[in-house]
Amino acid sequence: MKYLLIIIFLLQTALFSQELKIKADEFRGDQDKGISVFTGHVRIKKVNDELNASKVTVYTDKNNKPIKFIAVGNASFVIQTEKGARYSGVAQKVIYYPLKKEYHFFQNVHLKQLDDKKEIFGDEVVLNAIDGKAYAKGVAKEPVIMIFDIKDKKEKK
Repeated sequence: MKYLLIIIFLLQTALFSQELKIKADEFRGDQDKGISVFTGHVRIKKVNDELNASKVTVYTDKNNKPIKFIAVGNASFVIQTEKGARYSGVAQKVIYYPLKKEYHFFQNVHLKQLDDKKEIFGDEVVLNAIDGKAYAKGVAKEPVIMIFDIKDKKEKK
């Protein structure tokens, strides 16, 4: 489908008090099953957070509130935690749990903390957007790699 579908979810709960906007080339939904599938240049935007991928499946509860997002295919993202830390990165798969505000990144993950110039490379990374805590795991033969930008005492900030 060549025309871009624009889907806007206005969520009225405190959990989702801001507008969540999803753009994609195609959309399929089944309200009875609580599944919406967006394909082709998917872009999800909510305030300071953004998630882009080839395909995103949104699972909703019986009240049509999102409970899980699964993004696959060259996913890229920008996230701001509740404490104000900003992250950006890429992964092949991203699962987001909005009730816990937790992101799970899989396969060729590269996560950058923009404010502190920290980077994580791994095969599985979990980031909690409430407290900003992260967990990372490498694959069988590849370790997790973390890069820190450490300033020497003589360097000016």
